[in-house]
Parts: sequence; structure tokens; C-alpha cells
Amino acid sequence: MYNFLVDILGNEIIVMIITASLPLFLFVIPFALVAVYAERKVSAHMQDRLGPMRVGYHGLLQTVADILKLFQKEDIVTEKADKSLFNIAPFLVFAGSYAAFAALPFSSIFIGTNTDIGLFYIIAISSLVVAGILMAGWASNNKYSLLGAMRSAAQIISYEIPTALVILSLVMFTGTLNLHTMSELQTSSFLNWNILGGSETGIIKIILIPFMLIGCLILFISTLAEVNRTPFDIPEAESELVAGFHTEYSGMKFAMFFLSEYANMFAVSAIITSVFFGGYQSPFGYLGDLAGIDWLVPIEQLFWFSAKGLFFVFVQMWLRWTLPRLRVDQLMTVCWKYLIPYSFVNLIIIGIITLL
Repeated sequence: MYNFLVDILGNEIIVMIITASLPLFLFVIPFALVAVYAERKVSAHMQDRLGPMRVGYHGLLQTVADILKLFQKEDIVTEKADKSLFNIAPFLVFAGSYAAFAALPFSSIFIGTNTDIGLFYIIAISSLVVAGILMAGWASNNKYSLLGAMRSAAQIISYEIPTALVILSLVMFTGTLNLHTMSELQTSSFLNWNILGGSETGIIKIILIPFMLIGCLILFISTLAEVNRTPFDIPEAESELVAGFHTEYSGMKFAMFFLSEYANMFAVSAIITSVFFGGYQSPFGYLGDLAGIDWLVPIEQLFWFSAKGLFFVFVQMWLRWTLPRLRVDQLMTVCWKYLIPYSFVNLIIIGIITLL
């Protein structure tokens, strides 16, 4: 198949790029469709209603119908918008979200790129999202869009600090930035996951547990803010800013912002899964090992990684329909007055325990 594509396209580098990126793309697109449907159903049942029911069995095809509708929408660009930046922004936001998937270890054999600086790469490449959001808000020539973009940039940049501090504490503890290595260190036993002190033994493991729990909670809250999810969704607060930075977008450009948000939801859930909850490791061992079927183990690992990630996506949806939206000052207070000091102290304590 690989040689066939090379013969058709005539360029091996292009074929390598396509074969490396296509599996992740085929994961992200269906995930976004399923996640939109799931969020509608989760919100509906939490509010004692049914959600979409008309298109397909129990509304299963509703998001497919919505995508087909968006394909047919007119691509509108306002007269006084900066057209080049306006058109580039959604692609830049999606590129930053999609590129973060390259370093995620879905199983022991399926990793986009098994780089030794995986966590650093994810933090760095996701900053493209901030640039794209600012570009969208500025280029729209709309006050609501600009306000939403400025809020989003301030929010994401602020909450990257506690995120980085928690990740740094895990790097000190594990001695690696490679998410695959970090998953392997946690082994296929729930007791060896980092949330419970990793593979340390004795009194050190018991001492580490509360600080790991604190780090996990800080990381979850920070990543929730970075993907603009409730209660941190002030960049697109409907009651104040219409739709925030993507107010002027329509059709597939709007869909790309939407797609990026759901891709980011899984990406941050996958990071939490990898650094604290064993990554692709099973808590109960593998049927493939028991039956002597080696090829079954990576499939089981893919299942466990996806299941853990989807659980945290569900928690994000759950919180959206449970908590009220914060004010801007409250959002910044949570970050600068609480999360950053707590994560810094947590970093120092974990560093001292690891050293001793």
C-alpha cells in the first residue's frame, strides 16, 4: 500500500506525512461528532429531558446532519474584516489542537512520535491555539470578538503556569518528558499509577499520595480553563459576548473552531491520563498476556487509554451543566491567588521527597 501511494503521488515525503497523520485525523473527526452528540444527551438527561431524538435512532445522526448543513452554509467574510488573517485563524487553531495528538501514546506501539520531549512539545505546540484565537478576534473587526479573544489569551496564558508547574513536578519524579516512558513506568497495576505514588515503595509512596492528588486536581482545573470549558468559558460567554472570538464565523470555519474545542478536550484528558492514571496501562493486567496472544495487548491498551480519556471528557461535560460561569476577576483570582502558589509549593515538596 505504501509503495502504491508513492507511485501515485510521486513523492515519498508526502506519503510519509499522510500515513503518519491520517490515523489521528480519523480518530479526531469521529470523536468530535460522537462528543457533540454525547454532550447533548448528557446535558439533556441532567435536565430531565431527552435531547435530539428526530434524526436517526434516539438522534444518533443529528450531528451528522449538522455537519452536512455546515458544509452547505455560505462562507461569509465581513466587509471590514482583515480577510487574510480572518481566513487563516481557524486553520491555525485546528493545527495547534491536532498537532498535540502527535505525542500522545495511545498504546505501546501506536504513538505518533515517540519523542523524549513529548510533554514540552505539547505545551509548546498548543500555544498556536492562542495565536489563532487572537488572530480571529482581531481580524473580525468586531468588539465582541476582540473582547473574547483578549479574555481567552489572558486565561490560557495564565493557566499554563500551574499546568507547567504540575508537569514539572511529575518530570522531577519520573525523570522523563516522554509520555510513553511515563506510561511504562506506571506498569499494568492500579497501585503503581502516579496518582497513588507511582512505583515507589514503603513510607515514601504513602507520603507522596496526597501531593499527587493535589497535583492531579490542579492539572485538571488548569486544563479545564485552557480549553475554555465551564466554569471557565468567559471567552465565549453567550450572555455577554454573543459567541466571543468566533462570532463572525460561519460554515466550515465555525465548525473548525468547534472541532478544535472537542479535540482539545480529549487531548488534555489524555495528558491527565498519561501522567497520573497509568496512560494506556490496564489496572487488571491483559487478557493477551494470559492467553499468549501478543497482538491483542496493544488493542487492549488502546481501549484502556481511550476509556480513561473519555471518562475525563465526560467529567468536563458534567461540570459544564453543573457549575455557574465565573466572572473575569474570579477566574484570575483562582489562578494567581490559589493554583499557582499551591502548585509551586507542591512542586517543592515533591522535589524534596524525591531527592530524599
